Formats: sequence, structure tokens, C-alpha cells
Amino acid sequence: MSARLVIGTAGHIDHGKTSLVSALTGMDTDRLAEEKRRGISIDLGFAHLTLPGGERLSFVDVPGHERFIRNMLAGAAGIEALLLVIAADESVKPQTREHFEICRLLDLRHGLIVLTKSDLATPEQLEQTMADARQLTENSFLAGAPIVPVSSVTGAGLDQLKAQLAKIATHSTRRDATGLPRLPIDRSFALKGFGTVVTGTLWSGTLRVGDTVRLHPIGREVRIRGLQRHGQAVEAAVAGDRTAVNLSGIEHADIKRGYTLTSLNALETTVVMDVSLDWLEQTKGNQFLLDIGTAEIPVTLKPLREGFARLHLTEPVLALPGDRFILRRPSPAMTVAGGTVIDPFPPRRLNRAKTFERLSKLAKASPTERVELLTEESPGGLSVNQLVRLTGFSPLPTSARLILVNGQHLVSKAWVEQRRQKLVEWLATFHMKHPAAEGAPIAQARLGVDANLLAPVFEKFPAIRLRGDIVSLANHQPKVSNAETEALAKLELVFREAAFQPPTPEKNERVFLEKLIKSGKLIRISNDLVFHADVIVHIRQSLAAHKGRRFTVADFKAWTNISRKYAIPLLEYLDQQHVTKRDGDVRVVL
Repeated sequence: MSARLVIGTAGHIDHGKTSLVSALTGMDTDRLAEEKRRGISIDLGFAHLTLPGGERLSFVDVPGHERFIRNMLAGAAGIEALLLVIAADESVKPQTREHFEICRLLDLRHGLIVLTKSDLATPEQLEQTMADARQLTENSFLAGAPIVPVSSVTGAGLDQLKAQLAKIATHSTRRDATGLPRLPIDRSFALKGFGTVVTGTLWSGTLRVGDTVRLHPIGREVRIRGLQRHGQAVEAAVAGDRTAVNLSGIEHADIKRGYTLTSLNALETTVVMDVSLDWLEQTKGNQFLLDIGTAEIPVTLKPLREGFARLHLTEPVLALPGDRFILRRPSPAMTVAGGTVIDPFPPRRLNRAKTFERLSKLAKASPTERVELLTEESPGGLSVNQLVRLTGFSPLPTSARLILVNGQHLVSKAWVEQRRQKLVEWLATFHMKHPAAEGAPIAQARLGVDANLLAPVFEKFPAIRLRGDIVSLANHQPKVSNAETEALAKLELVFREAAFQPPTPEKNERVFLEKLIKSGKLIRISNDLVFHADVIVHIRQSLAAHKGRRFTVADFKAWTNISRKYAIPLLEYLDQQHVTKRDGDVRVVL
């Protein structure tokens, strides 16, 4: 696969960003009539270029005027590399600084510094602009980045710029194409013959023609009719692609910039999230504009400790841990901070100290550590769907500290050990109160735990013993009184002597009957029929001597001298035990 890169321009108004993109690609990104009339970019513009080496470049041209910073932020959200554009004859200006700080706060890692209008600058101006650019980008991701003087009029420097872009495209880190697809939408429009089309940079995952997808925050399900990349129809778009998506089942007017397209999964929007902040300047007040993805939402900020804060949003947004954002002061408009989403669904009832401790851990956690922490802090663990909602990871990373139950739920090994300890303590108390009982019903021993989570607690646990639906400590021996021992022995003798004609016990004998069945001395054949174990052993041994023999019910009645009332359920039991097999009106000894 050839290298791909989404590049954004940034810089002061009238420093030649749009002209530069046009000179590189041959495409005019000013598409609005007002843009052409006024000669400035108002909204986002898009273009693309394939370099001689096959590298495919997508350009997002952002407006430079301070009044259109919201549009600039919507475009900056999807870029992977930056062209910091500075007019060689004017040097660094206010929007140069703000655009650069925004890109730094969004954690961009790659980029170039382009000095446009180099044909209009004197050698002294060019040298001074280079020095100013180095000072501006000192100790940032652009420190030491190539500075390329160009002229969109004469074409000077464009080949060198393309060569540098090819290097970035080849060596930059690709977005994750294996995760859940997320496409923040920056445009929505209707195209004759196609219907609704949205565009954006695919942040992660893969979209395919025919997929049913969901639009957040409105939750609408729609279908992908078609996909385009660089103006060409494709069957699939992968993370990092500038993508146009033709949707069916919705009007373009129902979709706004700031919506996000995802697959059908457990992702949900949020209106409260905990974040870490990097302030450009501390400012009074708690009302800000949050720019995240392509959305801009008014928020209320509640400071926590040491750079952490809680944001209360006025509108829901789809956000995941690790997402970057910008905070702006609404009046006077100014970028004041950037940050990272730490937890999009924070617990509401923790005090400040515990919240700070928790956020400190989450901020440094690897994907595996995040899943472990969230699972371990939740009583009874979390379902896979809950963890996808909380983390955005799909598939979830594996962990030696966690156990997957029934393929749908994760619990920690520490939780399993805690439940086992409680089970042992509870059984010890139960045996003390009921010394004659074989054990406790499992339903009682669950101690409030969901039955679906019991498997790792009970399985391979040598301290307990399971017999059917009865659980006991492994070393427990029922303590039976002399009177009870005599009653049990008497009832067992009755069944032994009755042989093939078992009796129907009296009501007061039912408890003893169940004890004898659980001890294996009697065997329940059906709901109302019980034989002594020796009788069943005798029948099995007798039949085993005639392997392959075919016989009827009448034959069996004659051998055992029992009535049909007992013969039929006894034969059905033998079938279940694979001693015999029914074949029409006869049975075969196996």
C-alpha cells in the first residue's frame, strides 16, 4: 500500500495558504462565492495530490482569519502533519502564533515550515522570517523541521517542498485501521444523483460500502451507499483517508459539522468528562468553548488538581480516552488551553482526592492497564460492551490479571479470590449451623453474585466440593445423630429388601430419602421412582453379560418380575445411562 498523509495548512490570513495548495495540486480550495469575491478563505477547503513516488496526499486548507477560527479547528482535528505557512515578506503574525499553538496542543508530531511569497521578500526579510520561525517553534514538534521557501507564482521551491512531503508521508505513523471506525464530519451536502454526502478524515478503523453505521450524537442508523477517496470510488476507506461517504436513509440537512460516523457498536456520547489540561495562559471564569473532533460545544469547567479538570458539556459528544481538544475563551475570543480526554464517563461520587488519584493512574495507563483498572474498580467486573463504551478498544487487550467469563464479561483474578474467601467463610458458618446437612444449595452460596459470574469462583477450587446443586467445604463430613443414623439405615433396608418393587416413602421419610439419594445409596430413576443402588448395579451387570442382545419390554418384565409401571421408567433410565438403546419396539444391550 502506498503511503498516505492528511496535511493541514495553518497560518495568518493572506499569507498564501490557498495559493500554495493550488500551486501544489492544481485545485482551487475556495469553493464559496463569498470566498472568491473577498479573496479570503472562510470555510475549509480540500485538495489532493499523488506524488511521483506514489505517495497520496490529502490537503485540508483552513481559513486564517481570526473570525473563522472555529472552521480552522474543525479542519485541524483530522490532519496528521502541518504546513506552517508564513509569508516571507511579513514574517510571524498573530494568527500564525495561534494556529501553531493549536496544532501543538492537538499533539501533532510531523510538519514543515513553508515561507511563501519568497519572490516578494528581500534576502534580509527572508533571513529574518526564518529566524522568527525558529524562535516560534523552539522546543516544539517543528523544532528543527525543514524550512522551505517557495513562490506560488514562479513555482520556486515547490519541487523541494514535494520531496519533503514525500519523506513525511513515508515515515509518519499510520492511524489504527483495525479499531472501531470513527469519522468526525466536517461537511454535509447533497449531490445530484447521489443524495446525502458527508466528508471527513477517518480517525480509526475501516468503512465499507454496504455497512450500516450510526451517526452520533443523534443516534440515527444509516447505510453507506458509496465511498470516495481523492475523487475515486472505492469499496473501503481506512484510517487516515480523507473520505467522502454517500449515505442513504437521511437528509443532508439533518447532519451537522461536529457529528461523528461510527460502526454499530457499544459507543455512546457523553456530557461529562475528566480531562488533563495544558494552559497557554490561566484565565478567569469557567465558561469556555470546547473544540473536539469537528464539534464546538459550550462547556463549564470545574478545576480538580494539578492540571486535571471536569468538563460539563451543554451538548452530547462522542469522545474516547486519548482524544485531544482545544479550549477557547468565547469573549474576547482566544485559545487558552488544549488537553486530553482521560475519562469520558467519570464516576460522579468520588471525592476530589480519590478522583485525582484515579485520574493520575488513568493518564499514564497503557490500554491493558486501563482495562484492568476499570474492571477492578467495578464490583463484579464489567461486560465487554461496557468496556468498549468506556475505552473505545475493540478488540479489548488481553490481561493476565483478568478472566473472561462466558465470552462476555471480564472479572479480575483478585475479585475471584475475594469471592472464594467469602465463600469459604460463609460455608464454615453454614456447616456450624447445619452440621447434619451435606452442604448448602448453590443459590444460597452465591452471596448475591450473578449466577453467570460464578464459574471462575467455583471451578478448580480445591477448598470446596460440588455435588449437583449442593456445595460444601471439601473436608466437610455431615454429623448425623444416632436417631437419624437408625432412621436412614431402616429406610435403606426397606428399599434393599423391596428390590424390584420399591416402596413409596411416607411424608416424614422424604428428608431421609433425599439424604440417601445424595449419598449414592439410593438412585432416583424418575420423579416418583427410586431404587436401591444395589438393584441398579445388579441389572447393569446382568445386561452386560448379553452385549448386543435385542429384547422387548415384555422380555424385561419377565426377567425382573416387575410390572410395566416400573419397567418403562427403568428402561428409559438405562437408555439415558447408555446401558441400552431403543430401536423401534425393542432395545439393544450396549
